[in-house]
Amino acid sequence: MEIEEKVVEGFNMKLFYINRLIIGVPTEVGPRILYLASESEPKKNLFGIYPDLGVETVEGFWKVYGGHRLWSSPEAMPRSYSIDDKPVKIEIENKCITVYGNPEEKNSIRKEIVIKPYGTDSVQVVHRIRNIGRWPIKLACWALSLMEGEGFVVIPIKASKVDNEGLLPDRHITLWPYTDLSDRRLKLTNEFIFVSKNSEIRKPIKIGTMAKPSWSAYIANEIAFIKEFSCLEKEYPDFNCNVEVYTNANLLEFETLSHLESLAPSATIEHTEIWKLVHVGLLKPEPDEIKGKLEPLIIK
Repeated sequence: MEIEEKVVEGFNMKLFYINRLIIGVPTEVGPRILYLASESEPKKNLFGIYPDLGVETVEGFWKVYGGHRLWSSPEAMPRSYSIDDKPVKIEIENKCITVYGNPEEKNSIRKEIVIKPYGTDSVQVVHRIRNIGRWPIKLACWALSLMEGEGFVVIPIKASKVDNEGLLPDRHITLWPYTDLSDRRLKLTNEFIFVSKNSEIRKPIKIGTMAKPSWSAYIANEIAFIKEFSCLEKEYPDFNCNVEVYTNANLLEFETLSHLESLAPSATIEHTEIWKLVHVGLLKPEPDEIKGKLEPLIIK
């Protein structure tokens, strides 16, 4: 594993070259991953970086920064927007990179992101939240990737009988109060949900679901960023979602979630994503294109 230290878009980063991917971890904020690129196109960061975008909270101005971050779900103000502007500890051992966030004393949690090779062309990104408080906390790991470009997310929602006669529901979608189902950035089909980024539409939308099977992808500039993850027979946040997408005129967030768990003091919850970048050419948000060109690339 090659390691390079470099300033990228104003952030001091450690760049890790793993399985033909470049993973950039900032040293002075986080835990975050602010850079994701293929070694074949090292200057094309798939993550959006927004150093000045953010929101005012009672604890100060929280900055989006961009890239990939770890939150706890369900979302709440100011808990979710705990400011992460302090240097992080980074450990490297046997091709395994662990990024330790600073303790969030008011939230009674500490976050970690672990990055390591997976197979020959992917990386495994493990998200951990530890209860550092004195009483149980119910939460889920929430992995958010802020993407670059005017692309789209595809989420599979394939039908599957949950009873022999097919009488019971097998799929659902979760909507937020500001989501308009007639929004042209949103496309529902029998097998997939598509959510597109459009810089001309200011109004935000957000949608969530339980992906079936357990993968999702963001496609832009002929590259597919594929995430694969697990689905357990447990309760998930936001009316049982393990994938969510938020977008407005400025950004698109591609999110996955773990199950909810009541963490005892000192206990830890984990959520793992498998990341893969694939050149897929020009793909449109159409079921036939996804089934013909993208689905054959899925590990599961």
